[in-house]
Amino acid sequence: MAAPMTWKRLVFSAYTPAFSCVFTRVTDRFFRTHERRRGSTVLLLAPLLAEADSAPLASSRPPGFTGVEGLHSRFQWMADHVPAFRVPGGRIRILHSPDEFYQTMKTRIKTAKSRVVMASLYLGTGPLEQDLVDCMEEALERSQEDHVPDLKVSFLLDYTRGSRGKHNSRTMLLPLLQRFPEQMRVSLYHTPDLRGLLRLLVPERFNETIGVQHIKAYLFDNSLIISGANLSDSYFTNRQDRYVLLEDCEEVADFFAELVGAVGDVSLQLQPDNSVHMMEGMVHPYKGNRAEFSASAQRRIMEVVNTARVRQSMLEAECSDILDSDRTMPNDTWIFPLVQMKPLGIHLDEQVTQRLLIEAGGDSVVYLTSGYFNLTCTYMQLVLGAAADYRILMASPEVNGFFGAKGVAGAIPEAYVHLARQFYKKVCQLGQQSRVHLHEYHRPNWTFHAKGLWYYVEGRDLPCLTLIGSPNFGYRSVHRDLEAQIAIVTENEELQMQLQQEQEVLYQSSTQVSNSTFNQPDRHVKLWVQLVTPLIKNFF
Repeated sequence: MAAPMTWKRLVFSAYTPAFSCVFTRVTDRFFRTHERRRGSTVLLLAPLLAEADSAPLASSRPPGFTGVEGLHSRFQWMADHVPAFRVPGGRIRILHSPDEFYQTMKTRIKTAKSRVVMASLYLGTGPLEQDLVDCMEEALERSQEDHVPDLKVSFLLDYTRGSRGKHNSRTMLLPLLQRFPEQMRVSLYHTPDLRGLLRLLVPERFNETIGVQHIKAYLFDNSLIISGANLSDSYFTNRQDRYVLLEDCEEVADFFAELVGAVGDVSLQLQPDNSVHMMEGMVHPYKGNRAEFSASAQRRIMEVVNTARVRQSMLEAECSDILDSDRTMPNDTWIFPLVQMKPLGIHLDEQVTQRLLIEAGGDSVVYLTSGYFNLTCTYMQLVLGAAADYRILMASPEVNGFFGAKGVAGAIPEAYVHLARQFYKKVCQLGQQSRVHLHEYHRPNWTFHAKGLWYYVEGRDLPCLTLIGSPNFGYRSVHRDLEAQIAIVTENEELQMQLQQEQEVLYQSSTQVSNSTFNQPDRHVKLWVQLVTPLIKNFF
């Protein structure tokens, strides 16, 4: 028994994402014949370092939106490809701090009557997370006072991250699942790319580099929060992210509930005894055929997207000028949900983001932020080749989420410094310093996780569009993980002012990057990090 354990430890200690790439290609060839014989037991990853981006969406004028004027007409092309929800801008509120995000969730959970839907990478295991679970228990207890309890609670988490360690997301939720089996659902998404020998050999934490469920959507009856924040103590205290609350927007809430439900349907279902199994008739993500799983999952998820898109287009064509039901607030704002799930063949967010960057003309200013600045080649080329002014906000090394981490992970902030330096060199080589500006976020004892963009057009001092949600504009967001965000296009001046305040507050805590930035002692990048970064940058 000792020999196998020694061998396994040796493999684990040698493992890196680069090893994953090599190992995948070798095992894929070795097991190809076996795969054809038995279905898809060991079909591993496609080439991991190749970047094949989708073509941007072609321009066309949606027939259902010809009556829309002003700013909406500039972005109405999105409605050809994703659902478009017209809502009153007065029902949208930007949350500014981790504590406000946390307290809002607790309050909404306690008062929920029909549904609570929580989609996140994971649920932490500390006291703050336990308080959140206790709020759900309280709400479920209250609902059982009725003879027919109506409240349903649904969680969608990532399998690998949610199963890490002995005390994890699963064990946090098991008591609720055991006590309220008819009202509680916990779905654990497992990427189809982690399978066969790769799944057997890659240890915890490292297995999360292959692909995860990364959507962050928190829904309470007909209101929801879209964010990039996970359900963990640092995201409730000192990890800066972005959060938008859509109040009483039933159609948008229904869409995200259905989207999360669809992903949940193709995920492993947690049982009260902590086992997991697939719903009847569903293809298993790592035991079943890889192509069949992805095709089945794509059909299920795109059914939600396409049904909502057609329905909203028809509604808009019928009543494009009608106010909302109480006739006191104009529907002056559009919500476009953008979904990216490349392992399942879904790339709507990528296509919309590309077109936004392409069409950002000389009359525009784009503020773009990412907690992990690692643009795909396509996004980088579009930014460097655009006419718009760009103000890009990224984490300084000390606010990077991996700063101070043990082992190899502790070098990740250096890798991001290296990537930022390479990008800045390209900006300077192209003479784009007056148009493309890099900024670093600084805040003592905080980390930075905000992502998205704010879009300003000529002649307006306030942003008219924002992207907010889980994507980071990097390779992982585009190619590996399940992501979702929303594009908000608004004529509502109060909402525009909220967005501007959000953007300004974040950028006020930053300094502009120059050549001297990379000459500072804390920006020194070890030679081995410089050599390894090109090999592993697609994994973080």
